[in-house]
Amino acid sequence: MSARRYYVENPEKIMMEYDPQGDILYIDFAGSEQEADEEILSEDGDIAFRIREGRILSIMIMNFSRKAGFYPS
Repeated sequence: MSARRYYVENPEKIMMEYDPQGDILYIDFAGSEQEADEEILSEDGDIAFRIREGRILSIMIMNFSRKAGFYPS
């Protein structure tokens, strides 16, 4: 099985938002209100990728503080 490749169409138009209550970092690439045709979760379930036609629309990182090393696991 070959690895799938994904890309970011406009990396200079990245928008990030952090939700401190939910400890979630949202990374949005150029107005990704578009409907995703695929969603992929990391093995631990903490990172979600929304994809359309091979293009990454957004990334959501749950438990961001722990993943970034701000707090021990």
